[in-house]
Amino acid sequence: MTALIEVSLAWLFKNAKGRDAKSFYTQPAFADFPLQDEQEIIVTAPEIGPTDSKLDVRYTRDGAGLFPTLRWEAPLHLAGQVKEWLLVSEDPDAPLPTPICHGIYTGIPATKTSVEDKDFEVEDSSKALLKGGFHYGKSRNGNIYITPRPLMNHGPHRYFFEVIALREPLDPQYLTGTTTREQIADAIIGKVLGWGMWVGVAERKW
Repeated sequence: MTALIEVSLAWLFKNAKGRDAKSFYTQPAFADFPLQDEQEIIVTAPEIGPTDSKLDVRYTRDGAGLFPTLRWEAPLHLAGQVKEWLLVSEDPDAPLPTPICHGIYTGIPATKTSVEDKDFEVEDSSKALLKGGFHYGKSRNGNIYITPRPLMNHGPHRYFFEVIALREPLDPQYLTGTTTREQIADAIIGKVLGWGMWVGVAERKW
């Protein structure tokens, strides 16, 4: 896509942003957590900064495309109940009816409370297994992780990194590379203990 076409599309869809109401954490599985400020899992990105920090070029498609190092912590009253973690990355500011799923990661062991870029290297593609010891599902384009590349001149895009604590592990049938965001959202109904997210921001200008 040439820069001129991209900028023209950005102008046409300048108001097509902010699909927060259709984000993963708004799905029925989160009915017990109706407000965004009811985040009990604290998620941080120590190498970047607090939530809403700018993603430098290393974390975008114009650079190395690194996955941000994330750390998370559950409050004491939940920590002992967590059987598994789920991680979802999405862009609610893409000019589409629903957020773009940049990646969904299942079967994260309860003892693992951080991820880094090397965790997302493939260990066994036949099992959709990553070197971090967990599995990847289907992103919008099928990549393990879609590196941020917001539409040029479309303004800042927010990238949500949502961590969900599950009270029981997902059924193994969902630990595949073809499992979608929607299938996972249905599969975790009744299993969510709590959630939290870190937000990174990226923008491309002509």
